[in-house]
Parts: sequence; structure tokens; C-alpha cells
Amino acid sequence: MDSAHLLALTEALGGRTVAVIGDVLADEFVYGRVARVSREAPVLILEYDSTEVVPGGAGNAANNVAALGGHAKLTAVVGRDDPARRLIAALHKRVDPRRIVRAAGQPTAVKTRILAGGIHSPKQQVVRIDRGVSRPVSATSRKAFEAAALDLVTRVDAVLVSDYGSGLVTPALVSKLRSELKRSGHPVPVLIDSRYRLLDYSGLTACTPNESEVEQALGVHINDNARVLEKAGRDVLARTRMQAVLITRGSRGMALFVRDTPTLHIPIFGTDSIVDVTGAGDTVVATMTLALAAGATFENAARLANYAGGLVVMKRGTATVSAGELREAIKKDMRRSG
Repeated sequence: MDSAHLLALTEALGGRTVAVIGDVLADEFVYGRVARVSREAPVLILEYDSTEVVPGGAGNAANNVAALGGHAKLTAVVGRDDPARRLIAALHKRVDPRRIVRAAGQPTAVKTRILAGGIHSPKQQVVRIDRGVSRPVSATSRKAFEAAALDLVTRVDAVLVSDYGSGLVTPALVSKLRSELKRSGHPVPVLIDSRYRLLDYSGLTACTPNESEVEQALGVHINDNARVLEKAGRDVLARTRMQAVLITRGSRGMALFVRDTPTLHIPIFGTDSIVDVTGAGDTVVATMTLALAAGATFENAARLANYAGGLVVMKRGTATVSAGELREAIKKDMRRSG
């Protein structure tokens, strides 16, 4: 690994613009302190402390692009409600929200996480409540969303598609985006992060599934079996016709599969004492996309994404990583190795 190249790459991220297209939701975190066990039922009583609402899904990916120094143009569908207002207000200043479709009568998807802890103990997630996550989008909102996405892709340095399974993002839409890029003579990297339909997208630059998504798509169990991992990665690469597949493996690091190239296994950065994995996949795909937009090789983009993923899981909640944090992490590795 050439750390000097990675350091230079972090400087090149600034000024690049990424279109972030897909499912946005409001990540709501409710914090409190465990007071006692209720007399009414065997449940904990939580003394409320505070509530935080931040952008999740494609919104988190866009915030990560911006935190790394890039610019993000976000296209999504949200409601005309308070969760939408709050998540839009929480977007980074380098995220352009003007192509977000505000749909009347369409509730914004909300994931509420209740976190509780004692006075001297860290807060832990005790329950999650999902609202409006799978509610269908109206034909009018979908049409406006697709028009905004098609108009946007020819004006950016890379495209990041975030499919959280709402049905808003489809292989047909992504095919239209590819055709528009080809028609306009604007070849830029196009990456997909799909929660449930990994194998339905094909011919893109790269995808960044986690290991469990690969297992679910292929009906296999990887665990520590290197042979199963190798076959699974090559299978996804062949079936999706991607140029590269980056499989994130939690405490086992990452595995990068590129056509006609030996598999690259990247060990985890930091420790395996993970604080919170919420939104870590958004950080990885955002870093990978922005790095490719800046001209990185697949290997260097994956290594940078590995640093970013290792940093963000040490933060509580839906978080981002800055270019400065990446540089410090790379320098720390340089000092450690020599």
C-alpha cells in the first residue's frame, strides 16, 4: 500500500460533485436514562433526555460526501412533514437539496432508535420503530423524482444510487440513468448500494454490499471460509457485470473483487470494538464514489473507504467522516508500520 498516494487522494476529494439518488429517511435518536423497572409490566422506564433527527439512507451518503470535502446533489422523495423539515435542515452545507421532491400526503420514512443508559454507562439501543419505510410512492412523485435524477447525472463527476428497498429506486431507473450518461457522452462512475436487490443491477462501475447481503443474495454462508468468500465475490462480479465489487465484512475488513485481478483483502482499520454500525454502509459507498470521482484506482478507493468505515463505526448514531480524519488515520498507520 502506498500511503503517500492515499494522502494525496484525500486532498483530491474536494471540489468533486456526486449525484446521490435514492431513498432518504429520517434517522431519529431518542436518548434517555434508565430509571427503574415499571410496576405495570417487566419493562424499563426511560427518563427522557433529548431527541436528534439526522438524514439517513441517501441523505447520510450525501452528508458523508460533503464531510469529505466534496459536493453532493441529492435527489429523493420526502413528505411535507416535520421529519422531512428536520432532516433537510440537518443536511451538510455542501449538500444541494433543491432536487428533493416534497410530496403532499406522502409521509417521510422514519426510523426511531431508543437509546438508554445509566449515569455512568454508555447508552445502548434498546428498540427501533420504523414508520412509513415501505409505503409506496405516488406516480406523480415518482415521475418528478426520475426527471430530476435524469437531469442531474450529466452535471456531476460520479453517481451514487442508494436503494433501501422502498421501491423508489428500480433497475429500470438505473438503466435510464446509464442511457442518459451514454447519450450525453458523459462517462462517470456509477455505484449502487442496494439492500435487497443486489443481483438485479448490472453493468455499473461498482457495488458495495456487506457480507450478509451477499449471503442473502446467493443463499450461501461465508463466515471465515475463504473459498466460499472467493466464489461468492466472483459470482456477484460475474452476475452483475460490475467492474468491481467491494464486500464489507465488519471486523473481518473488506474484500475487493475486480475483473482479471487477484482478490484484495483489506484488514479492518482500528479495533473490532465497534460502537455503532448505523449508516456505516453509507459512509463506505460515499467514500468509494467520491474517490473514484477524483480519479482513484479501485484499490485506493477501497482502501480509503476502509479507513472511513473503520472511523465511522467508532461514532455514536448516524455519523460522517471528514477528510482530515482520513488523513490522520493514514498517518497513524504510516507511523505504526515504520
